[in-house]
Amino acid sequence: QVQLVESGGGTVQAGGSLRLSCVASGRSFSSYAMGWFRQAPGKEREFLASISSRGAYTIYADPVKGRFAISRDNDKNAVYLQMNNLKPEDTAVYFCARSKVGPVVQRTEYDYNYWGQGTQVTVTS
Repeated sequence: QVQLVESGGGTVQAGGSLRLSCVASGRSFSSYAMGWFRQAPGKEREFLASISSRGAYTIYADPVKGRFAISRDNDKNAVYLQMNNLKPEDTAVYFCARSKVGPVVQRTEYDYNYWGQGTQVTVTS
Protein backbone atom coordinates (compact mmCIF):
# COMPACT_ATOMS: atom_id res chain seq x y z
CA GLN A 1 0.00 0.00 0.00
CA VAL A 2 1.28 3.43 -0.95
CA GLN A 3 0.93 6.34 1.44
CA LEU A 4 1.62 9.95 0.57
CA VAL A 5 2.21 12.59 3.24
CA GLU A 6 2.32 16.29 2.36
CA SER A 7 3.91 19.02 4.45
CA GLY A 8 4.98 22.63 4.11
CA GLY A 9 1.65 24.39 3.95
CA GLY A 10 0.89 27.49 5.97
CA THR A 11 -0.13 31.12 5.82
CA VAL A 12 1.85 33.58 3.74
CA GLN A 13 1.34 37.11 2.47
CA ALA A 14 0.70 37.77 -1.20
CA GLY A 15 3.96 37.78 -3.12
CA GLY A 16 5.55 35.30 -0.76
CA SER A 17 6.76 31.76 -1.32
CA LEU A 18 6.18 28.29 0.08
CA ARG A 19 7.69 24.91 -0.69
CA LEU A 20 5.46 21.88 -0.34
CA SER A 21 6.88 18.42 0.16
CA CYS A 22 5.31 15.01 -0.34
CA VAL A 23 6.96 11.82 0.85
CA ALA A 24 5.79 8.43 -0.39
CA SER A 25 6.02 5.11 1.35
CA GLY A 26 6.50 1.84 -0.46
CA ARG A 27 8.60 0.80 -3.39
CA SER A 28 8.52 1.74 -7.04
CA PHE A 29 8.28 5.48 -6.43
CA SER A 30 10.72 6.10 -9.27
CA SER A 31 8.49 4.18 -11.71
CA TYR A 32 5.56 6.57 -11.56
CA ALA A 33 4.78 10.11 -12.51
CA MET A 34 3.65 12.36 -9.67
CA GLY A 35 1.29 15.31 -9.61
CA TRP A 36 0.10 18.21 -7.50
CA PHE A 37 -3.51 19.34 -7.30
CA ARG A 38 -5.44 21.81 -5.17
CA GLN A 39 -9.01 22.33 -4.07
CA ALA A 40 -10.45 25.61 -2.87
CA PRO A 41 -13.69 25.78 -0.86
CA GLY A 42 -16.70 25.27 -3.08
CA LYS A 43 -14.57 24.44 -6.12
CA GLU A 44 -13.53 21.27 -7.89
CA ARG A 45 -10.08 19.81 -7.49
CA GLU A 46 -7.70 21.50 -9.92
CA PHE A 47 -4.59 20.12 -11.62
CA LEU A 48 -1.42 22.13 -11.02
CA ALA A 49 1.65 20.22 -12.18
CA SER A 50 3.00 16.80 -13.04
CA ILE A 51 6.50 15.36 -13.28
CA SER A 52 7.61 12.21 -15.07
CA SER A 53 9.06 9.28 -13.18
CA ARG A 54 12.71 10.28 -13.67
CA GLY A 55 12.02 14.00 -13.52
CA ALA A 56 12.87 14.75 -17.12
CA TYR A 57 9.47 16.13 -18.10
CA THR A 58 7.11 18.51 -16.37
CA ILE A 59 3.79 20.10 -17.27
CA TYR A 60 1.88 22.92 -15.59
CA ALA A 61 -1.58 24.39 -15.53
CA ASP A 62 -1.77 27.89 -16.97
CA PRO A 63 -2.67 29.64 -13.68
CA VAL A 64 0.61 28.54 -12.06
CA LYS A 65 2.96 28.41 -15.03
CA GLY A 66 6.02 30.52 -14.35
CA ARG A 67 5.26 30.79 -10.62
CA PHE A 68 5.26 27.15 -9.45
CA ALA A 69 7.93 24.50 -10.02
CA ILE A 70 7.59 20.76 -9.46
CA SER A 71 10.61 18.59 -8.74
CA ARG A 72 11.39 15.19 -7.27
CA ASP A 73 14.14 13.29 -5.47
CA ASN A 74 13.73 9.58 -6.12
CA ASP A 75 16.39 8.71 -3.56
CA LYS A 76 14.15 10.25 -0.90
CA ASN A 77 10.82 9.12 -2.40
CA ALA A 78 9.82 12.77 -2.43
CA VAL A 79 8.17 15.26 -4.73
CA TYR A 80 8.16 19.01 -4.18
CA LEU A 81 6.19 22.04 -5.27
CA GLN A 82 8.00 25.36 -5.06
CA MET A 83 5.42 28.15 -5.10
CA ASN A 84 6.55 31.73 -5.73
CA ASN A 85 4.70 35.02 -6.09
CA LEU A 86 1.69 33.57 -4.30
CA LYS A 87 -1.69 35.23 -4.74
CA PRO A 88 -4.82 35.16 -2.57
CA GLU A 89 -6.52 33.02 -5.22
CA ASP A 90 -3.89 30.33 -4.57
CA THR A 91 -5.55 29.68 -1.21
CA ALA A 92 -6.61 26.02 -1.16
CA VAL A 93 -5.83 22.57 0.18
CA TYR A 94 -2.93 21.15 -1.83
CA PHE A 95 -2.64 17.44 -2.62
CA CYS A 96 0.08 15.29 -4.09
CA ALA A 97 -0.84 12.18 -6.05
CA ARG A 98 0.81 9.20 -7.73
CA SER A 99 -0.08 8.25 -11.26
CA LYS A 100 -1.72 4.90 -11.90
CA VAL A 101 -0.65 4.98 -15.53
CA GLY A 102 3.11 4.81 -15.14
CA PRO A 103 6.10 7.08 -15.83
CA VAL A 104 4.47 9.64 -18.13
CA VAL A 105 3.12 12.98 -16.93
CA GLN A 106 -0.65 13.13 -16.50
CA ARG A 107 -3.02 16.09 -16.29
CA THR A 108 -6.29 14.46 -15.26
CA GLU A 109 -7.06 13.48 -11.68
CA TYR A 110 -8.60 10.22 -12.91
CA ASP A 111 -5.10 9.11 -13.95
CA TYR A 112 -3.98 9.15 -10.31
CA ASN A 113 -4.90 6.48 -7.79
CA TYR A 114 -2.97 7.39 -4.65
CA TRP A 115 -3.52 10.69 -2.86
CA GLY A 116 -2.15 12.43 0.19
CA GLN A 117 -4.32 13.91 2.92
CA GLY A 118 -3.65 17.47 1.79
CA THR A 119 -1.97 20.51 3.29
CA GLN A 120 -3.61 23.92 3.68
CA VAL A 121 -2.12 26.95 1.96
CA THR A 122 -3.56 30.36 2.82
CA VAL A 123 -2.41 33.51 1.07
CA THR A 124 -3.40 36.81 2.64
CA SER A 125 -3.65 40.12 0.80
